[in-house]
Amino acid sequence: MSFYTKILSGCEVYMNSLENQLEEIVRKAREQHGRGQDALIPTLAEINDRLGSIPLQALENLAKHNRSEAETAPLSASQLNGVATFYRMFSTQPLGKHVIRFCESAPCHVVGGREVFSALQQALNLQPGQTSPDGNWSLLTVSCLGLCSVGPVFLVDEDIYGNVTPESVPQILAKYQEQA
Repeated sequence: MSFYTKILSGCEVYMNSLENQLEEIVRKAREQHGRGQDALIPTLAEINDRLGSIPLQALENLAKHNRSEAETAPLSASQLNGVATFYRMFSTQPLGKHVIRFCESAPCHVVGGREVFSALQQALNLQPGQTSPDGNWSLLTVSCLGLCSVGPVFLVDEDIYGNVTPESVPQILAKYQEQA
């Protein structure tokens, strides 16, 4: 067996392993949340949480197996992709280990949001929608986090930070750099 054949064989084994893992995650999400359109959002959320994103292969797998007995037509992978890309809580692209969701609504903006966002961009050296080259950070903007009374607001993973100032950004990020 040549060197290149061994490499290709190893890649194939690795890809099959990833495919099996993906299939198992989708299967468990379907079992936990049920099948059909009414279970779609919780199922996508489960897949997104487990994998950090919703890859196309997961949408294709879900499309094959998600129809309930009462439904006449299953959703296609492209329809599922439309749902997955509509909601900002989902990502179809891999995200960093830590995901920052910054509220860009008007109430946060008028109380200093622009300056806080600028401090985040400078500290992370990222533009909105980007993931750091080391895979530790993703910086996303969201329309509203529903916490207007404590703006400017952003989330790091599931942790909420309100009344943020540009000066507090480095301290907040330092908590997660230790975990990165």
